Amino acid sequence: MSTVDEDLSVARTFSTHNPATGEVVGTYPVHGADDVDAAVAQARRAAGWWRGLGFDGRARRLRAFKAMLAKRQDELCDLIHRETGKPFDDARIELILAIDHLDWGARNAHKVLGRRRTRPSRYYLNHRASLEYLPMGVVGVIGPWNYPLHTPMGSITSALAAGNAVLFKPSEYTPACGEWIVDTFNEVVAEYPVMQLLTGDGSAGAALSRAKIDMLAFAGSAATGRKVMAACAESLTKVLMECGGNDAMVVAADADLDAAAAAAVWGGCSNAGQTCAGVERVYVEAAVYDAFVAKAVEAARQLKAGREDGDAFGPITLPSQIDIIEDHLLEALERGATAVVGGRESIRRPFVDPVVLVDVPEDTRLMRQETFGPLLPIVKVADLAEAVRRTNDTLYGLSAAVYAGEDAMSIARQLDVGMVSVNSVLTYAAVPSLPFGGRGESGFGRIHGEDGLREFSRPRAMTVKRFHVPADAARFDRHPRLLSLMASATRLIHGKST
Repeated sequence: MSTVDEDLSVARTFSTHNPATGEVVGTYPVHGADDVDAAVAQARRAAGWWRGLGFDGRARRLRAFKAMLAKRQDELCDLIHRETGKPFDDARIELILAIDHLDWGARNAHKVLGRRRTRPSRYYLNHRASLEYLPMGVVGVIGPWNYPLHTPMGSITSALAAGNAVLFKPSEYTPACGEWIVDTFNEVVAEYPVMQLLTGDGSAGAALSRAKIDMLAFAGSAATGRKVMAACAESLTKVLMECGGNDAMVVAADADLDAAAAAAVWGGCSNAGQTCAGVERVYVEAAVYDAFVAKAVEAARQLKAGREDGDAFGPITLPSQIDIIEDHLLEALERGATAVVGGRESIRRPFVDPVVLVDVPEDTRLMRQETFGPLLPIVKVADLAEAVRRTNDTLYGLSAAVYAGEDAMSIARQLDVGMVSVNSVLTYAAVPSLPFGGRGESGFGRIHGEDGLREFSRPRAMTVKRFHVPADAARFDRHPRLLSLMASATRLIHGKST
């Protein structure tokens, strides 16, 4: 968590604390518009040098950065543990994923973004056509607090591999993690400030959004995302929005119920439920509903939040988030829901123990909004058609999970989300070649994979005339019958629908 010497809009420094213990983790400056502008000027010069290294030169340095992360992983995991309160092993999962994605980006950027020949039009066979992807230039990255390494590294990796300089503004709740990432990268790439750190609260993010950058990648809530977009719109700066979710799991009657229940509890409660793509709603076919609930209850009762070794997960990192969790829980209970694991007593600030609920009305905030806590509502549905309908009945569209037998792929393809895990949860986030992102209130644009690399690039199309031909339509002195001949050819070639 974060405290400041005074109001952050005028404060010169602020401190972050371990949300589980209150321990001071670090003190950081609050950067303003002048600081951001100076960083942009430096980044502009660095971007030219970084781009000039080419794909191979950048890949060598990114692999060296990757090696540094792998060698010093215990140091970084301990820092993530102290600044977020999450267990050391949860931090390790985050680090392993970030390293794997960094490796993929370094190895594949040339293949995905490098110049390649394309087939020219049949009317311009005397031209050579090609396509290449160029860096945007200077990219701002605003990171979240729930996954302070893996989430921003998705944007940072793609941006760097594509040839951009990066200005990284981590959450005011996790600046120490951001500083570690930037400092470690700069040990490897010391010639120019290719990646710089900006710290502070929303005022620093607003300054970055209004700065003369070429693209901004944001991860956070939809409400804050709208403010970022409005600021970027002033200069028509390209934005990527990675916002929240209210993701569902569908459990069919022929699913492996043991695996599905374990996955639902892990997806809903890991990282204290502070996962944008975590499981926040579970729809179970009536035939296996009671059996599934019993298995989920058994799994959830084994878990406890805390700071001791053996505790399943840590505290709620953002203190104000506990108010939202409590409000969603109390409203559901007052509207007739039943807590079959936990309840009001599960909220032990700064910790929240798992709560499994049944009979939750579909129009409660728990079912309609992002709770971001370890609350797991399980809903009985008559059939899979109802499960699909309810899953899609949301303003969000980030991801979903399906546990089923023979109908699994059919169900998955009906879900109006950006990502689906079949008979697992969150697996798509661990596959570096797959894009990550959603639709609706969950945002737009993609990180990870080929789509992520292209997101941080701008395409340039090119044609080169190889030899002259007399039949050139792009001339005022063309032959008077040329266009009629081309029209006849078009009718012959394209006039049939089969």
